[in-house]
Amino acid sequence: MLLSELGNPIMELKTQIYDTWRRLDAAGFDEKIRNLEQKTHDADFWNDPSKAEKVMNEIKALKTRYEPWKALVAEIEDLEVLYQLASAEHDESHAPEIEATFKDIQKRFEKQNLVELMSGEVDQSSCFLTVHAGAGGTEACDWAQMLYRMYLRWAERRGFSIEEVDMLEAEGGIKSVTVKIEGDYAYGYLKGETGVHRLVRISPFDANARRHTSFASVYVFPVLDDSIEVEIRPEDLRIDTYRSGGAGGQHVNKTDSAVRLTHLPTGIVVACQNERSQIKNKATAMSMLKARLYEYYRAEKEKENERFAQEKKDISWGNQIRSYVFQPYTLVKDARTKVEVGNIQAVMDGDIDVFIEEYLRFAWHNAQQ
Repeated sequence: MLLSELGNPIMELKTQIYDTWRRLDAAGFDEKIRNLEQKTHDADFWNDPSKAEKVMNEIKALKTRYEPWKALVAEIEDLEVLYQLASAEHDESHAPEIEATFKDIQKRFEKQNLVELMSGEVDQSSCFLTVHAGAGGTEACDWAQMLYRMYLRWAERRGFSIEEVDMLEAEGGIKSVTVKIEGDYAYGYLKGETGVHRLVRISPFDANARRHTSFASVYVFPVLDDSIEVEIRPEDLRIDTYRSGGAGGQHVNKTDSAVRLTHLPTGIVVACQNERSQIKNKATAMSMLKARLYEYYRAEKEKENERFAQEKKDISWGNQIRSYVFQPYTLVKDARTKVEVGNIQAVMDGDIDVFIEEYLRFAWHNAQQ
């Protein structure tokens, strides 16, 4: 690019960055961070570790959101100065450097804009992700396993940690699985994946090689920290223990280490069997139940039950949020955003960012209306 071609794009990007910077209320962020950091200097700050941890987490969350924008403002100003100096001297030798810097700033601006779409109370949290096989028998169980693998690959690409919480295996695949995905904004990114996912392909389980349609549901809910209160009364809880299945050693299979919790007023059920210790499984199950109830009560409060009750919909025709077609052509299409991708193998290998990002924009625009 020539210097003359870079002027307008740089000014447009600067305007966009400044508009967002003003909306963020930079002075307000600065003041909040200073006030919280001042608390950490108090002599008795660490006397209450739980309270101290909350303050430190709040500082980290504010800085995670604020500092990238502060850096973008400073860098776009420096770039503008460099551009003006090069233009005044008609020095085209600086054009490649200016263009490369511009593209880097633009890329980070787009990334931070995406983060701004995840400003909900729990969007920055880690999450639990559950996949259930639906209508379609063995074919659906295989489809559930394929979806599970897709989300694992996506999480690995982002460097998130993954912990299997509960798995119910079935012939040809899995009946259901719950996994904990830990990383910044894991819930914010994945919350739009909640819903029914439809598969169309020639079934490898059909001797006549006929085309089959199968369904699986995905449900995503946040891992909550202690700052979010969710009351669970003992009398509302039924606790069942049973023997764990699958891998884990002889000890797992000989003792009732797996735990299933049923919240009687809502009918919400969660289970955990990944640890050998019943106590640890119960603690994880309670964390999951707390997260599920948080979603449930928020849905009640906002009168948007359909948004948070996707798991209770029929996992069958007509309810899907996304379709994955393997034959007679290859196409993945999101029913909400209308985004289409032809490279289905890349999608199944975890390349689903285009769907995630478009849904975040779609949901944000709907919320503004």
